[in-house]
Amino acid sequence: MKSKIIADSCCDLNPEIKKNVDIELVPLTMRIDDVEYVDDDSFNQADYIKAMKKSKHAPKTSCPSVNDFLERLKEAKDTYIVTLSSKLSGTYNSAMQAKKMIQEEFSNRFIHVFDSKSASVGETLISLKINEFISQNLKKLEIVERVNEYINEMKTFFVLESMDNLAKAGRLNPLIAKAASILSIKPILGEENGKIRLVDKVRGHDRALRRMLDVIGDEGKKLEEKILGIAHCNCLQRALDFKDKVLKKYRFKDVIIVDTAGISTTYANDGGLIIAF
Repeated sequence: MKSKIIADSCCDLNPEIKKNVDIELVPLTMRIDDVEYVDDDSFNQADYIKAMKKSKHAPKTSCPSVNDFLERLKEAKDTYIVTLSSKLSGTYNSAMQAKKMIQEEFSNRFIHVFDSKSASVGETLISLKINEFISQNLKKLEIVERVNEYINEMKTFFVLESMDNLAKAGRLNPLIAKAASILSIKPILGEENGKIRLVDKVRGHDRALRRMLDVIGDEGKKLEEKILGIAHCNCLQRALDFKDKVLKKYRFKDVIIVDTAGISTTYANDGGLIIAF
């Protein structure tokens, strides 16, 4: 029986991953004023960023419904689902409810839902890890155990040009966002138990990226065994420059770069950089 990987649309992919790895995405939706955007192949990042800048209000986001997951779970396959951190989105709960409904009807179906405790390229790395273990023909429960270990060891950090959308959506203390804006401070933010934490703060974007480079060494272990994921929001050159600096300082097994899709663009905002390893 062929296994299936499903992720919500915060799992940012690049063309190479889309070509080589079968990851089915369940879209979230975003609303700016009276316009709804679906986070699927129809999403246009440039238009969306322009709309965010023009609007006086932060975008409103909606997680996939239970039915959205049910539609993708109808086929009788072993299924692994990766979602946004359950502390940041209701996507995990929707997936768990869909799993329960399917297994009530088909008790022999194997479905496991992973809470990524992350977002964006963090979800990407988890999906790639699942695919790696499937290709190695590991048993289902061993895949679950080893992926959970990977999630618990994974680090996620980010530096954003603007934190307004995170603050307005309740994902970040608004005092941090306000102070950063007034004082021209760029916080280095990270994940802790699925929530956003303040790692450090410096003045200026270049200094923030240099500090994030140091944080990799401060908090990372066995980097030579890991893949570094870099997600950028409309700033490919910044991502490439950061990759070059990383490779001069650390020996990662590989580095992948992805552009942010809709949900990640909403919170990373124009110029934001997210890393996970």
